Parts: sequence; structure tokens; C-alpha cells
Amino acid sequence: MLDNGAFHKCKALQIPENIILIFLPPYSPELNPAEKIWAKFKRQFTNQFFKTITELEEFVCTISKTLNSYEVKSICGYGYIFLNSFWSVK
Repeated sequence: MLDNGAFHKCKALQIPENIILIFLPPYSPELNPAEKIWAKFKRQFTNQFFKTITELEEFVCTISKTLNSYEVKSICGYGYIFLNSFWSVK
């Protein structure tokens, strides 16, 4: 699942045969699961100050480790992601 960023369409990008890229419509962050999980992270970033990139990295790692699969699915589990028509290769 990708947005329409130019870096996702680079001709030099090597995509394995068992991977199918699904591009979201332009300007549709509300459909991007990554944006939904990022919104959760941003709430925890409010009024935080990090002196170093290492502190920031540790903060993000700590938040990430608190997520379980149920929570990720509940935040990012759009129905269209699981449609068979997207995932079946003929």
C-alpha cells in the first residue's frame, strides 16, 4: 500500500515478483494506514523536546513497543486492504 510519492515509482525500484504494489489515489492521506498510526504517535509527541536524534529514536521505539497486533489492526484495518480482488494474482 503506497501513496503516490515519486520515490515509490522510481524506475530503478526493484520489486520482487511476490509483491503487489497498490497505489492510493492522490491526496488521500485518510486512506493511508501509515497516516492513522502516525496520528497516534503524534499525540504522544505533543510538547516533547528531544536534545538529540538518539533521544527521539528511543522515544519512537518505546511507543512502537507498546503497540500490539490488535491495536495496530484496529487503527489501520481498513476493509479495502483485505479485499480478495486486490491480493489475488492470476
